[in-house]
Amino acid sequence: MGMITRVRGRLRSLHTLPKLDEKVRDERIAETVCLLSVLFLLPYCSRGHAPLLVSLGSWFVTTYSFLVLPILISANYKYPVRWLRHIIRKLPGMFRKYSKPTWSIIRKTYAPLDKCERTFMKMKNISTLVTQMVFFMLCDRVLLCSFGGENCPVKKVTALYSLMFYNVIAYCVSYIKELIEKEDWSVTVNMTQHSNIKHLAMSATKIVLEWTKAVTFIITVTFMLLVFGLEQGLEHYHPTALYTFITWTYYMCTEKVFVDLFLPLLQMLKLKSLEALEQFYVPVYLRYYTIALATTLSLCLLLYGQFSFALFAFYITVFLKVKDTMFNCLKTLKKELAMLGQFRQATSEEIDNCDDVCAVCLCPMERARVTPCQHMFHASCLRECLNNSNNCPICKREYVFVH
Repeated sequence: MGMITRVRGRLRSLHTLPKLDEKVRDERIAETVCLLSVLFLLPYCSRGHAPLLVSLGSWFVTTYSFLVLPILISANYKYPVRWLRHIIRKLPGMFRKYSKPTWSIIRKTYAPLDKCERTFMKMKNISTLVTQMVFFMLCDRVLLCSFGGENCPVKKVTALYSLMFYNVIAYCVSYIKELIEKEDWSVTVNMTQHSNIKHLAMSATKIVLEWTKAVTFIITVTFMLLVFGLEQGLEHYHPTALYTFITWTYYMCTEKVFVDLFLPLLQMLKLKSLEALEQFYVPVYLRYYTIALATTLSLCLLLYGQFSFALFAFYITVFLKVKDTMFNCLKTLKKELAMLGQFRQATSEEIDNCDDVCAVCLCPMERARVTPCQHMFHASCLRECLNNSNNCPICKREYVFVH
């Protein structure tokens, strides 16, 4: 009886224990949520070629991400850790205090590297070739090696073969384009522009070069027929359809021979919203596409645990591309848009009152820009006039803008 009485007393004492404070309870829940979040994110961070999630299949990665990540985000939002809230409150003040000296140190440290990057980007041929090679290796690791299993070491040469074939195709296209655009079919070279006397050495050099190009083109076409048509050699070269599509579109968007072909294609569409600025939009659109592809594949490679190469590929194919785009083609496009932006868009009523005709090219207008002196022109016509003078082509007044 005595033992039963003592047990009953202890059970009663449990009900009399003070309950945990609400703040303490929430803090313990927050710490538990934080630890569980780290635990559930570990499968993404395992090292090696095939992390835990990826080895189970891409569908499992997608399902796991859609189920787990929203729960973790909502749980951490509802129960944030106290020290994290404290850091977030202090962060703006710390940023204002240390931003200027930190930025100054970063700029001084980054200056030599920035100079090297600009020099590298100025060497267009070398930088394009390096970027293409790194991107193709990235495609090998994500699109082939990730699902290649035991054949992965063999498929690593696919990038080299693909780049070689694409260069061959680019050479053939450039040679055919040269033949189409060629005006002077003479095999000799005159001494001067208006003389009939032939320069013997230069004529011989021109003949040798022309025959060399023709023979190289024939050998190249024969080689392509043997490899692709008759399937001779390269027995381990078996790229997938997705790999071929991604690498080929990337190559076309970065190789000058094919980039030059995009401008007439975009001009054929005659998009009114571009206002005859196709030559400035084309390089920007192509850069955006290549940057988006490289960013997606780099993020995918992070899921496979190859952090070092993913960061290197991101630096070459994304960071340098973004930097080059911002300082070159995007800067030029913004400059042209800012120049046209000074002139407002004409309304449909104003165009109707103007007889729908541009005073410069005498062609109908569906979209137009209005000058401060209330004259209307096509955007392209206005740009041509601004390149020659800052005066209105009709009334000859200088443009004055009131801000």
